[in-house]
Amino acid sequence: MKKYISLVVLSMFLLSCKTEMDQAMKSADKDFILKVANEKFAKKKWSDALALYDRLPNLVAGTDDAPNVVFNSAYANYYDKNYRLAANQFKNFAISFPQDPRKEEAAYLSALCYYEGSLQYNLDQSNTESAITELQSFINDYPDSERSKNINQLIDELTYKLEFKAFENAKQYFKMGEYKAASVAFENVLEDFPATKLRPKIYDISLKSKYELAVNSVYELKKERLDAAAAYAKRVSTELPNSEYSKTADDLYTKLEAEKVKFAKLQEEVEKRKAEYEAKVKNAEAKENEKKDLAQEKNQLEMQKAAEQTRRDSAKINSPEPQATFKFKR
Repeated sequence: MKKYISLVVLSMFLLSCKTEMDQAMKSADKDFILKVANEKFAKKKWSDALALYDRLPNLVAGTDDAPNVVFNSAYANYYDKNYRLAANQFKNFAISFPQDPRKEEAAYLSALCYYEGSLQYNLDQSNTESAITELQSFINDYPDSERSKNINQLIDELTYKLEFKAFENAKQYFKMGEYKAASVAFENVLEDFPATKLRPKIYDISLKSKYELAVNSVYELKKERLDAAAAYAKRVSTELPNSEYSKTADDLYTKLEAEKVKFAKLQEEVEKRKAEYEAKVKNAEAKENEKKDLAQEKNQLEMQKAAEQTRRDSAKINSPEPQATFKFKR
């Protein structure tokens, strides 16, 4: 019997709550809607509270209730994990109510919403970049605030996320065997994040990229790339002494130096064969030129003979025949 009564009471309570929510959603009474919205907010029923707060901006505009509606609505979205919407609402609150004592709290929560909305490193990082900007803006505006104490830690965390994403993208080139692209990508990471904690790993994989690029390079670029890779190996060994990375760098440097010696011998052989080939070509060209000279000389002689014969024939044609001599009888 008691169990039955409890169920009835619970059902009546739920029905009354539903009825009150429905009434508030249909009502035009500002005070009633605000009362129910605040009750839902206090009971952490964020969706119900937001539905009611969304009906209030026009009704409370210009009244003392306006700041509370905007502030509570922003908090409800924050708790409901609608971070982008909450961030905009908190920012609008700080701008719209500059004299409100909660302005600093709103500015902080706006930045914090951007932080909470930052996605995993392998996803789009536009929210992360916005979060860093907003957090830094809060520090600039409230440098002495108690809330600023953990901001730098949050910024470092977000910056590392961007660094790691760039690092992983560069490493992907290495895994695909695109060593030139990997080398360039790692250099860009160091340029964009000069204080990165990933520098040792970047040095290591970047060196391996340069090594693979050099030893598998085309002949025309191999010496230049071998020299560059060896110099980079020395740099890694110097900047990361007594580490696993310096050991790898030393090993690769030794291999690169051996490859340079091997390639130098190949260059000597190539230059020797090139010289022999050029000599053969030059000799063949000389013989060909000699043939051409003989042919030209012969052609000139034939032309001279033809010209002489033409001159003779012309002289014969132009010379008159001697006239006949008649003898008269006496």
